[in-house]
Amino acid sequence: MNIGIVCYPTFGGSGVVATELGKALAQRGHRVHFITYSQPVRLDFFNENLFYHEVYVPAYPLFQFPPYELALTSKMVDIVQNEKLDVLHVHYAIPHASAAYMAKQILRTRGINIPVVTTLHGTDITLVGKDASYEPVVTFSINQSDGVTAVSADLKRETYAYFAIEKDIQVIPNFIDLSRFRKQNKSHFRAAIAPDGEKLLIHTSNFRSVKRVEDVLRIFAGVRAALPAKLLLVGDGPDRSRMEKLARDLNLQQDIRFLGKLEAVEEVLSVSDLFLMPSENESFGLAALEAMACEVPVVSTNAGGIPELNVHGVTGTVSAIGDVADMVKNALFILDDENLPRFKDAARARAEEFEIGQIVPMYEECYRSAIEAAQSVVA
Repeated sequence: MNIGIVCYPTFGGSGVVATELGKALAQRGHRVHFITYSQPVRLDFFNENLFYHEVYVPAYPLFQFPPYELALTSKMVDIVQNEKLDVLHVHYAIPHASAAYMAKQILRTRGINIPVVTTLHGTDITLVGKDASYEPVVTFSINQSDGVTAVSADLKRETYAYFAIEKDIQVIPNFIDLSRFRKQNKSHFRAAIAPDGEKLLIHTSNFRSVKRVEDVLRIFAGVRAALPAKLLLVGDGPDRSRMEKLARDLNLQQDIRFLGKLEAVEEVLSVSDLFLMPSENESFGLAALEAMACEVPVVSTNAGGIPELNVHGVTGTVSAIGDVADMVKNALFILDDENLPRFKDAARARAEEFEIGQIVPMYEECYRSAIEAAQSVVA
């Protein structure tokens, strides 16, 4: 198939999933065209089946805000028509699904009926989409898609609960490349970070309020009071400076490392003992899956789709949002030397259920169904 993928090119979950999906499809022989405003950060290797098309937004004094959606629509029309695409797969409803709808209508006037598959990732539904400024467009765009997928059963449920969706939503979970995300021998790095054998806790996120990074530090404070430990914080965002101050206020700065954005996060996960995800909301929990693939159990909340991934008492534990005391208790239980090995083994085994080779065929079948539906309309 000749597939167009529209996504955000950033470190966020939707952009990562879209890029990794495109790379896997290319390796399976499909031609994949990425359409976005800059090259995706994970689009980091050459393949003769991979193409990148930049969406350029010209700056005019008339526009207070650059009209990205219009530029994206025009680019989609151009690529579909000239590259003879079979299907458009748009990740994140806003503004990609609505732009795809406009592109589809323009192409129809040119005798081209391009099927559109929309994948819902989370905040496009749970946060942004619920805003009254966007809700009608989100609802309309999803209903006009030829195929709709969501990354968890919880996100599917929430979409139906808050929007008047008439389309069937197929759950296709996020996935992991186990050849990359696996425990590596990085003992020299662990010795540098934890020279006295301290337990290593880790958290990765975009440091936004929904991630509740303050809870991460308070969980660590409770663990640190009971046993020697270090905390690794990977990522960056609006709450980072506040967290650096909190680390000093809690007198924990000597045991916390702020590592910033890391591309090779699997190397840091490989030396970690426990992953902390006290989020207020997660549609799936891709960062937790990456940790589990590296044999790192997870202490998380029961928010959103996390319990679909993190099995309480098996791969880690789940607690109520904001229940720091319970998460401290659970962390100490997992970190006990008698318990930790079985949690690590179970985390890896659970991650193997989401291996990319098992998930990509589900998207391929979704594309085929959308293409067949579009062809039947033409006929």
